[in-house]
Amino acid sequence: MSLNVVFMGTPEFSVPTIEALLKNNYNILAAYTQPPKQSKRGQKINQSSVEIFCRKKKIKIKNPINLSNKEEFKIFLNFSPDVVVVVAYGQIIPKNFLNIPKFGFINIHASLLPKWRGAAPIQRAIMNGDKNIGVSIMQIKEKLDSGPVLFSEKIELKNEKTHGEIEKKISVIGADLLIKGLKNIEDGNAKFIEQIHSDATYAKKIKKSETKIDWKQDANKVLAHIHGLSPSPGAWFELKNERFKVLKAKISQENGKSGYVLDENLTVGCGSGSIQILELQRQGKNIQTTKEFLKGKKISKGTILT
Repeated sequence: MSLNVVFMGTPEFSVPTIEALLKNNYNILAAYTQPPKQSKRGQKINQSSVEIFCRKKKIKIKNPINLSNKEEFKIFLNFSPDVVVVVAYGQIIPKNFLNIPKFGFINIHASLLPKWRGAAPIQRAIMNGDKNIGVSIMQIKEKLDSGPVLFSEKIELKNEKTHGEIEKKISVIGADLLIKGLKNIEDGNAKFIEQIHSDATYAKKIKKSETKIDWKQDANKVLAHIHGLSPSPGAWFELKNERFKVLKAKISQENGKSGYVLDENLTVGCGSGSIQILELQRQGKNIQTTKEFLKGKKISKGTILT
């Protein structure tokens, strides 16, 4: 008999997992997701990717503002789940929830724990220039991302890949690994291994103050910064008091001063080496390739980007 599951997740990253749960005939009692958000101009209410998916599949939705009240705890108790699957839910699970499910809370975390615990593991790994990243299936404990690990899988990080591209790949690998983990739990063969807590590193949430491109950095660091923040929140530069996000780039063989445009293809000098911008976004406009962008706005050789 399949496990009774409560699912908790919010962004697009979470969707492959709830989809995999359905395909493998797990009984999803309810899906918890973050409440709909009003758009910046207030004209549209945006439901989470998980809520949109669940409405199509007629899965019961719960989107409380927070879980820390008696009423929400009573509702959760009434579900009486065997296990709770958590994938980028976006809220801290209260301590009194954790011991309710028979098999606890099982989480997909996008790193090779104990490395990069926290909110932005993929972004920090790319920005740090890591050669590998991974995904871990772990049990949630009270302390952040500190629970024992059931499975993990390593993935090579190539410098031409962006955060968005890596995240999409990891979401699928994580979903498959989660199903494997649940089957182990059902069969009584699950072996959780404690993390080596002294080896833990933390992936802090990205701050706005660290999104501006520093052209004085080495070209490889500039590229890692751009790709780690692509597509959101996006690394950016300024030109004539206008902000431009850079979404994709590559290492170039051109040489020149940092921040200077070195040719007509939007190659920019760095502290050491240079990068060629491949995709960018003008403030308030759509993402464009450099070729498309330069048709509408010429940025000549010798221009200084700040």
